[in-house]
Amino acid sequence: MGMMDKLKQMVKGHEDQVDKAVDKAGDAVDDRTRGKYGSQVDSAQEKIKDEFGEDGGRQGPPR
Repeated sequence: MGMMDKLKQMVKGHEDQVDKAVDKAGDAVDDRTRGKYGSQVDSAQEKIKDEFGEDGGRQGPPR
């Protein structure tokens, strides 16, 4: 079993908490960098939420 599979098992049932944590971490990075990397942070947040968040594991084309 790969690392991603293990992480998905760990967060299963807690997707809403993952979304909140990702938002909070992204906001902290934006604050520390004064928004210098805002677009990169937003992109990373979306990818993490797609993989592990409430919409994680859904079928269909990526957004």
